[in-house]
Amino acid sequence: MAHDRDDEVEVDHENPADALYKPPAQKSMMEILACDEGDESLQRYKEKLLGSAIDSVIVDPSDPKTVLLRELSLVVEGRPDVVQDLTDSKRLEETNFKIKEGVQYRLRFKFYVQREMVTGLRYSHRVTKMGVPVINEHLMVGSYGPKHELIVYITPPEEAPSGMLARGKYKVHSKFTDDYKNVFAKWQWTLEIAKDW
Repeated sequence: MAHDRDDEVEVDHENPADALYKPPAQKSMMEILACDEGDESLQRYKEKLLGSAIDSVIVDPSDPKTVLLRELSLVVEGRPDVVQDLTDSKRLEETNFKIKEGVQYRLRFKFYVQREMVTGLRYSHRVTKMGVPVINEHLMVGSYGPKHELIVYITPPEEAPSGMLARGKYKVHSKFTDDYKNVFAKWQWTLEIAKDW
């Protein structure tokens, strides 16, 4: 299955720990299912893990990607979630999430996995303020077999910085990749830290 590849490595967007990790050879769903056919317990485990993926799962026939991102939400306890449609590429770059300084927040992603299993799905982002790098984060989302149901991933809580110098707009460069450096989504958005909501 062809995917966009991230051949142009952005040094400040890569996880240094990834340099030590060598993923296993990439296999199709049929190859995975055909392995160890004589081991009944392993076959039962694969069926439990992959579920309906034993049959072909295609959520969007027009999209050849394995991971289909659908939604990004900013989640702050006690406030309504702010939701952004990740399928609208024209409006995506205009996304501006505003939060109060010092609050704890999470990001919630909703996505589908279709066609093949995805291994080592990662979310990473590089945050800059006025062009100056502020933080790089890399989160392991997991490995998933294809399924017709939406998968939900919520990041660990983060605390927004506080103080006069921390206020302002931050540019966030986000992407989803897997063990094999396939890029399933790559976009930019803005996070604004303000004194109040």
